[in-house]
Amino acid sequence: MSPDTQSIQTQLSRLFAQQRLGVLATQHQTGPYTSLVAFHAAQDLRSLLFATARSTRKYANLKATPHVSMLIDNRSHQENDFHQAIAVTATGRAEELAGPEQQAALVQLKARHPVLVEFYDSPTCALIRINVTSYYLVSRFQHVIELHMQT
Repeated sequence: MSPDTQSIQTQLSRLFAQQRLGVLATQHQTGPYTSLVAFHAAQDLRSLLFATARSTRKYANLKATPHVSMLIDNRSHQENDFHQAIAVTATGRAEELAGPEQQAALVQLKARHPVLVEFYDSPTCALIRINVTSYYLVSRFQHVIELHMQT
């Protein structure tokens, strides 16, 4: 791993530790659809976890078209965001977890978002993993760095 890659991964890990919510973009027949979701990033950054009710539009979209993106940022809604905020878009493929993978994800999500434990335990809740293919990190308003995950 190059020093640049390690630096980017450190920056992503720091951002993901600080932020609890991301904006998930899914696709449906008439166009894109976005949703605010509570997420957890894997330590190796290869995946992002979130949960949704199976009755939601986002779940139907994921089942129809599993290619998704998620935006995570640290904006403060101040003018200095143009120079100091960072945002990352993760792209990848979403899949619903089952069995031991689902149980492991449940433990991680509950630890990260204890206020959502009741929701996570609901039988209508689906645990979703995004297998990340690429990250696009934007800083200083227009400086873009790409990190492509090895498969």
